[in-house]
Amino acid sequence: MRRIGVFVCHCGTNIAGTVDVKAVAETLGKEPAVVFSTDYPYMCSEAGQNIIKEAIKEHKLEGVVVCSCSPRMHEATFRKTVQAAGLNPYLLEVANIREQCSWIHKDKTEGTAKAIVLGRAAIAKVQLNTPLIAGESPVVKRALVIGGGIAGIQTALDIADAGYEVDIVEKQPTIGGKMTQIDKTFPTLDCSSCILTPKMVDCAQNEKITIYSYSEVEAVTGFVGNFSVKIRRKARYVDETKCTGCGVCTEKCPVKNVPNEYNLGMDNRHAAYIPFAQAIPNVAVIDAAHCNKFKTGKCGLCQKLCSAGAINYEQEDTIIEEKYGAIVAATGYNPISVDKYDEFAYSQSKDVVTSLEFERILKADGPTEGHLQRMSDGKQPKTIVFIQCVGSRDTSGCGKEYCSKICCMYTAKHAMYCREKYPDTEVYVFYIDVRTPGKNYDEFYRRAVEQYGVHYIKGMVGKVSPKADGTLHVQASDLISNEQLHISADMVVLAAAIEPDKSARPLATMLTASMDTNDFFTEAHAKLRPVESPTAGVFLSGVCQGPKDIPETVAQAGAAASKVIGLLAKNKLSCNPCVSQSNEAMCNGCSTCANVCPYGAITYEDKDFSRRKDGSMIRRVAVVNEAVCQGCGACTVACPSGAMDLKGFSTSQIMAEVDAICK
Repeated sequence: MRRIGVFVCHCGTNIAGTVDVKAVAETLGKEPAVVFSTDYPYMCSEAGQNIIKEAIKEHKLEGVVVCSCSPRMHEATFRKTVQAAGLNPYLLEVANIREQCSWIHKDKTEGTAKAIVLGRAAIAKVQLNTPLIAGESPVVKRALVIGGGIAGIQTALDIADAGYEVDIVEKQPTIGGKMTQIDKTFPTLDCSSCILTPKMVDCAQNEKITIYSYSEVEAVTGFVGNFSVKIRRKARYVDETKCTGCGVCTEKCPVKNVPNEYNLGMDNRHAAYIPFAQAIPNVAVIDAAHCNKFKTGKCGLCQKLCSAGAINYEQEDTIIEEKYGAIVAATGYNPISVDKYDEFAYSQSKDVVTSLEFERILKADGPTEGHLQRMSDGKQPKTIVFIQCVGSRDTSGCGKEYCSKICCMYTAKHAMYCREKYPDTEVYVFYIDVRTPGKNYDEFYRRAVEQYGVHYIKGMVGKVSPKADGTLHVQASDLISNEQLHISADMVVLAAAIEPDKSARPLATMLTASMDTNDFFTEAHAKLRPVESPTAGVFLSGVCQGPKDIPETVAQAGAAASKVIGLLAKNKLSCNPCVSQSNEAMCNGCSTCANVCPYGAITYEDKDFSRRKDGSMIRRVAVVNEAVCQGCGACTVACPSGAMDLKGFSTSQIMAEVDAICK
């Protein structure tokens, strides 16, 4: 029987407020094998850790139980503590008496009783813990950034500036993301393209950065420091090494009626196209779904006119396999579809547009070349109504329950632009609340009201109805004056909620990363590890983790890059020793464990199990590659014969905890 020490933390009043910690320490001190038990206000502090170290040496402890907050918070801290005192770090158990006890109980007697039970379970488990030794694995000095928007670009540039090679995978034909479609940025109203284009060019010219545009990640295997990734490069039908971006193919292509994605379908493009003038790479793409050559076998005009000989109709998708030490998800966002909001007449009138569509109208390379005009007749609107929170903070089930965070500010920007460039335009903004959380943001909003005379009305728009004369009848309520309003508008702009890009969830599955119910990537810890995924080696950058504006996105991109650099700077990483192991005597070789293993850590070998002197028996058994296994435990659950077990979390250890709880 091991000599066990128990250390109960007050965590200020987080635990002590609803748990009698002294009673817990006293009761657990009477358990068999416990030779020392004490409590302390902050066990994770330096003084608290010194108490543990001194007790290990003085009482010759062979196992330690710390009753404190979640092991996710401080297990690594306490493992270092016991290791510094000469004890194997895996002879430590943390009983979570904060998140699993004090924070969910109001009655102190009930909370204390449960804390004692959790402590007993940890004592029972540590009795069966075995000393484990962490192995080492090499680190591939290369990073992958998935997504080429401003988040991915900034992350890649920062990693490259530190001297490490980095690849950007972008599913669109060019990098740049949503920021390329924006005219001006708040709160400074400086040109979006003027900020972004130099960074795009820097990416293209940086010898440490490789851009895989028009490409998608198809498979990810491996583990932190050694990921293996398959990247599908979709056929452009244009040789990137030969194309000069002259634009002849895009000008002469006879197919001119393809909806232009860059302008959100508000105008058309050719089947051969370059997304926009500053595209990186500045290489044409042939849209095979609309190209006459692919549809009918005729035409081929672009190939005849291309002086560089870059057009190749036989080009096929290619698969690139590369290894990376770290992966950054920067998959970005999209505005939600507003088609379901029929009350706003979006599908009935061309003059009801989303905010991003309005942004394209305002930008010089947009469908109207920057002139504010109605999409139905080209006339300048005299009255514009902006409707906030379309799909945001929506509990009806049609939209998103969260606040999209950027809508209040870009609506103020649009309203100010309209009043500044077209002073005779009346602008109304209907809002639930105005949220301005950034530096100088509230001043920016007040400028719209006080300096530019924008009519902000706290209330909801109930219905937008197109009229025969081309105007839009807006019926709304003013909650301050308690009046019903009827406004005849020329344009209505919907501030649509934003949501993660559709590629985020399948990517999370490949990365074995966590997501919330809204399909945003979940960070490892909201406060202490906000740019790390719970999956080691996977980092988060930009809106894929939650709604944010450009400054916040760039800041998070730099933070993610710093974490990647810290990882790539290491030559070797300590492996998790809590890995699966196979009991060969019980294994029946059924392959169930290998099929569920997300890391590909399990293979099979034929082994000789001799039964008689004159013969032998060859059986197929599972073999675990401990360098690849991440200790997720999926195989132990799936194994029908019970042959798979997890070091540090074996069946006997877990059952000992259950017995301790039930006694």
